Amino acid sequence: MKLKSLLKTTAIATALTSLALTAGCSGNAGEAGGDSGKLKVVAATTQIQDFVKQIAGDRVELTGLLKPGGSAHSFDPSPADLQALAVADVLIVNGAGLDDFLDSAVEAAGFNGEKVIAADGVDLDRAAELTAAGSTPDAAMSDGDGDSASDHSDHDHGDSAGDSARVNPHVWTSPEFAAAMVTEIAEGLSKADPDNAAEYSENAEEYTAKLTVLDDWIKTEMAKADPEVRKFVSTHNALLYYLEAYEIEYVGSVIPSFEDNAEPSAGEINRLVTAIKAAGLKAIFVESSVSPKLSTTVANEAGAKVVTDPIYADSLGADGEAASYIGATVSNTRVMLEAWGVTVDPLPTELAEVLDAAAN
Repeated sequence: MKLKSLLKTTAIATALTSLALTAGCSGNAGEAGGDSGKLKVVAATTQIQDFVKQIAGDRVELTGLLKPGGSAHSFDPSPADLQALAVADVLIVNGAGLDDFLDSAVEAAGFNGEKVIAADGVDLDRAAELTAAGSTPDAAMSDGDGDSASDHSDHDHGDSAGDSARVNPHVWTSPEFAAAMVTEIAEGLSKADPDNAAEYSENAEEYTAKLTVLDDWIKTEMAKADPEVRKFVSTHNALLYYLEAYEIEYVGSVIPSFEDNAEPSAGEINRLVTAIKAAGLKAIFVESSVSPKLSTTVANEAGAKVVTDPIYADSLGADGEAASYIGATVSNTRVMLEAWGVTVDPLPTELAEVLDAAAN
């Protein structure tokens, strides 16, 4: 058994033991936290958690598994997580191979509700085409023997069949794809809770309209940046669909993988440094959920600087502007443009209201 799988199995076993003890003291897992009478929803990533809030508000009892500031590629369940899964009516995951690591926890908890896969709303054939085109820089940074960091990493979803093997799973990073995910989630909630279906549908339509405004605003602001400086290097290859949507050249990533827990080889780092110098990049971006140490090393070798304001890719922020999907995407856009010397215009009223509401 691989080390990562062994550690995960151990973590789940420990959590199950704690859950059993808790249930023994309080009656059973379903009664431990009381029953609000609302639809019980468990959502995997922080982005999906925000989508559920926008669609359902206080109509559902929401439990989030992954936490702000954390990786979207690993999960050690707590007893509370397993308890929430055990009694959940609906489980909403990203899909496209991102959160296959949840399968063992879901099975261990005995989840028996409806599963909604948000990425099923996305055109995954198109996503696969964009992945193939956008993966070229990473492929070019493989070792001479053909090995790359993604080959050496012990990751889960790379072994999955179907879409997960051909699609970069960070589909939410494109507002267009995010809107498709929101629609899919609303349909899943409506199926599980038909009494509130009309409200879920109306809220989803209102929110996707705001995502269209967000998309238009980013396109307008990005057009101000000279294409010669509109080039991107970050921690790992997470913003593929965002970069494609706004015509930003992807030069490479410090970790040449869809995942953030792989380790690049010395050869890969050297090739990235060469690519950064050739592209004339002066700024390297770092992600909120990954240590900037390796990025700093690469920047120093390439004669570039690390932008201290983080990019929110795998996770939303814990509070402030970046605690919502729209806020995090606005923040990412501002950070990039300001690093490229562009003055960003004020937000449209619809987006400013979203950020104000989140702050209050």
